[in-house]
Amino acid sequence: MSDDSRPPTVIYVMGAGHSGSSILGVTLGNCARVFYAGEVEEWLVRSSAARWGGAERTRFWEQVRERMGDAAEGLFGDRANRAIERSSALLRLDLWPTRLRLARRYRRVAAALFAAIADTAQASFVVDTSHFPLRARQLQRTRGLPLYLVLLVRDPQAVVESHVRALSQHEVAERRLQILSTNLDLWLTQLLSVYVFLRQPRARRMFLRHEDFLADPSGTLAEILAGAGVEGELPDLSALSVGVPIEGNKMLVNETVSLRVSHEQVRRWSMLTFLLQWPWRPVLRRLSPAARAQPAPVASVAESTTHARV
Repeated sequence: MSDDSRPPTVIYVMGAGHSGSSILGVTLGNCARVFYAGEVEEWLVRSSAARWGGAERTRFWEQVRERMGDAAEGLFGDRANRAIERSSALLRLDLWPTRLRLARRYRRVAAALFAAIADTAQASFVVDTSHFPLRARQLQRTRGLPLYLVLLVRDPQAVVESHVRALSQHEVAERRLQILSTNLDLWLTQLLSVYVFLRQPRARRMFLRHEDFLADPSGTLAEILAGAGVEGELPDLSALSVGVPIEGNKMLVNETVSLRVSHEQVRRWSMLTFLLQWPWRPVLRRLSPAARAQPAPVASVAESTTHARV
């Protein structure tokens, strides 16, 4: 690693997909000694190749693969993802033997991969936005790996709408079925996320609402950095370098992004989502730190620049 032989601190962003983890990761990655690696679980799924090209991104992940050697041979592909990481894996009894067989090696490879990423990036902190709570649980059980856990949640209406937006031109009945299945997935993910979050030491965890981050990005960023032990100045939020993450939101094809003031609007409000997700409101309210000031009702959104990677 860049500073000493200690393993890097992993800042793991956990929660449902489509909750704003990519822009949070990019922002963290612009801080000194912090590297935003994207959804690191995709390193195994994609056999170490980044989703998007570009000379810098390709070179970086090739160097990581070289540092790893043959440590991950036999784990490449989606087998570990299906058996260990996905929330639905707990419901698949047929995958339990595979999970038990792979778990110990999976943790060794994860620790080695974070070390290889930190060495290549000359960083002391690695941000992983893989989302999966079961992956976070494995990282908690990885001996010698410093872990700071961020449970990121977003308005469920926005999460569900983002998931089903691709079906907006389909029949109403199909859209309703997709809304139902997405809500069920969200229920399972939040249940597991809360369980894993509560097993993390208080000093090494943070509950964060996406809307709070958008309303006060500087304050939120400072809180995460202080909890993880990162020292240094905050970055310029109007010109954030995307870096070379392996996977994440499609905005990551750009070289830079910025945060601009706006109002996040949910295009299609769902009564089904409201009813199914209402029981989580008091639970998540209890997890939210009472000391955190309530943000102003002004949000921001990530705005990609026109500078695309080649």
